[in-house]
Amino acid sequence: MTQPEVRRRPGRPRDEDLEQLVLDAALEMIDADQEITVSKLVERSGVSRAAIYRRWPSMTLLIASALNTGRVVPPAISLEGDLRQNLFEALFGHGAEQTVEMYSESRFRQRIRLVMADKELQLAYWQSHVKLRRVPIEQALRAGMEQGILRQDLDVEACFDALAGSAYYQLVVRGDSFRLPQTRARLEAAFETVWRGMVA
Repeated sequence: MTQPEVRRRPGRPRDEDLEQLVLDAALEMIDADQEITVSKLVERSGVSRAAIYRRWPSMTLLIASALNTGRVVPPAISLEGDLRQNLFEALFGHGAEQTVEMYSESRFRQRIRLVMADKELQLAYWQSHVKLRRVPIEQALRAGMEQGILRQDLDVEACFDALAGSAYYQLVVRGDSFRLPQTRARLEAAFETVWRGMVA
């Protein structure tokens, strides 16, 4: 006997379906360098104004969510083996390159432009998304301190800023790709300099 086809019952779309429709509409406007308004989102997504505000209390939070589309919290960093190498790979290795490539350069530039132009958006994006992606690196640094590999007086957040800042400088200020040999050399040199200051 064949199993009957299972269909979803008619009714309201699932919340995640509505959310994706709204985020897709917001991203279309971001990519087109258009102002994002609730009216335009309703028109483009087909999602009601009430449903939008039920999910995002403010347009700032909605835009922050849209800017984060396609970005994920990195996995926990292995504490086995060489901590230095594990940290370097997590920050600048193949996985980091793939993350940069998945998030198109044009959208990356739009994200920088939008958050630098709007302090409220910058803070919302930091609180709701960026801080979460720092957690695996910061946890690995604290584990290194507990194991006696790293200095006990480290400021973990400052160390992360120094390491990740070298990457942002290549992308934002220099406009260089992670794949360029000279970029890789600068990243390795910067990491080694910070590492020497962190190690016990």
